Amino acid sequence: MTPTELNQQLQSLDTPAALKHVLEQFGSRVALASSMGAEDQVLTHMLKSISPQARVFTLDTGRLHQQTYDLIDRTRNEMGVDLQVYFPAATEVETYVREHGINGFYDSVENRRQCCRIRKLEPLKRALSGLDIWITGLRAEQSVTRTAMELVEWDESHGLFKYNPLLHWSEEQVWEYLREHQVPVNALHREGYPSIGCAPCTRAVKPGEDIRAGRWWWEQPEHKECGLHR
Repeated sequence: MTPTELNQQLQSLDTPAALKHVLEQFGSRVALASSMGAEDQVLTHMLKSISPQARVFTLDTGRLHQQTYDLIDRTRNEMGVDLQVYFPAATEVETYVREHGINGFYDSVENRRQCCRIRKLEPLKRALSGLDIWITGLRAEQSVTRTAMELVEWDESHGLFKYNPLLHWSEEQVWEYLREHQVPVNALHREGYPSIGCAPCTRAVKPGEDIRAGRWWWEQPEHKECGLHR
């Protein structure tokens, strides 16, 4: 099957129906990669409603906000989700810190990307091993780097489909769903954080700023990806 064929199968379905179709077709070879943001909580709730066995995982970089750790526990306890947590290799983190310092990612784009590779990309690679489809919470309006994305794309670096169910959802739709279904969300959203990553690399967004302005705020917009999404 090609991305075009899978796009054709899903484009006429609403999001829950499309997710159900994907789960029925690919079974245990599907997983949601959750960053514990609002979009991912929508998808976690939908997947849990469709299939309690649906796989959801998250990456603990070791530099997350306490509010994110709190949400991981709430998602497990209140939603009954068997949320799998992947960690970076300790030896790689230790080597990076020896060479660049605890906060060396501020010094250059190259250093920051290396940190993201160690703390995110390597654990993600392990998490995606054996899968056919990687579900994400990406939306087109989140960033200038995401406007050209497709509902289903082929991820060459990992050798699988990347499915973006909320690609054409608005921020308003996301929050309407969360309120309607009383889904637990990260407390940082109430403090001006529409997009949440590692604590040292995320700040609150100022009025009038882009919703991802708080991610790697010291870099230019075209650089503001960690490498998980190309």
